[in-house]
Amino acid sequence: MFRMMNKCLSQRFLTVFFILPAFNLHAQIMEIEEMWRNQLDTSKTNMIRPSYFKINDFDKILEFIDRQPSFGMYRDNYFISGIPFNEEITKYTADAKFQISIRQRWMKTILPGNAFLMLTYTQKSFWNVYTKSSPFKDSNYNPGLILVKPMIYRNHLYGIASFAFEHESNGKDSFDSRGWNYFALSHVYFFNANFSIQTKIWAGWLDRGDDDLEGGGNTDLYKYRGYGLLAYNYRSSNDKFGASVIINPRNKFGRFNTQIELNFKVSEKANQYFFIQWYNGYGESLLDYNKYTSMLRMGICIKPPMRNFY
Repeated sequence: MFRMMNKCLSQRFLTVFFILPAFNLHAQIMEIEEMWRNQLDTSKTNMIRPSYFKINDFDKILEFIDRQPSFGMYRDNYFISGIPFNEEITKYTADAKFQISIRQRWMKTILPGNAFLMLTYTQKSFWNVYTKSSPFKDSNYNPGLILVKPMIYRNHLYGIASFAFEHESNGKDSFDSRGWNYFALSHVYFFNANFSIQTKIWAGWLDRGDDDLEGGGNTDLYKYRGYGLLAYNYRSSNDKFGASVIINPRNKFGRFNTQIELNFKVSEKANQYFFIQWYNGYGESLLDYNKYTSMLRMGICIKPPMRNFY
């Protein structure tokens, strides 16, 4: 009975979460879409040389940021399901994966350098939806406090820089305990209205497990997740197609975790995308961070304003 209730609640929660943001954040997304479209005439024919977002008045971009709703989406919100490439396809190896990501801006651009502070929360869950009772295999909880600064020079928006303190753990104990606290420095560089590049580096303290038990923890996490990532993002001029390649170097030269994402817009008036994601490497989930994974999944995605952040 409790399993049935838990499953029903999970399904209702996912339904509410993925439908309501499409309506509540529609005005916010449309305003940013309009700003983005205004750049297309200067960027769509220039794919070699940078063509930054031009701003006629420095204060206007700050005003634009400040009047956005304080609550909204942070990273992609999606629900996808798929199969493995590195092992036999069964009801135990196929799964569903979903990500929920939100942010709350605590203040406007009043800090030095016109920076502002955000509280963020991202949850990534792996669901054995095809097995009996459909248990969740692992959930990774990732709250953070982020200082964000728009990079503006001579009335051009070059990108967005951020400095964050984050925690990530899977909420388990004993042998399955995984977690870490870390600082992260990130920069998103807008090459033009179609291309952006993100770099991110991190360092912190790793979960050492229970001192009274052998096993648990993730003291060798850097061996599998490395110290940073590089993401390349493309967005078509009509916004019907998008693609991202995320490269995460591990601790040895020439070894990478790779994630490729493809987005196809369902409707011109909606913010839902048909979403394909392929992950190949280690560290996709905290529980199995030291196990090789190659998973192809597809489903639906809702994207935040200004698109991809990792």
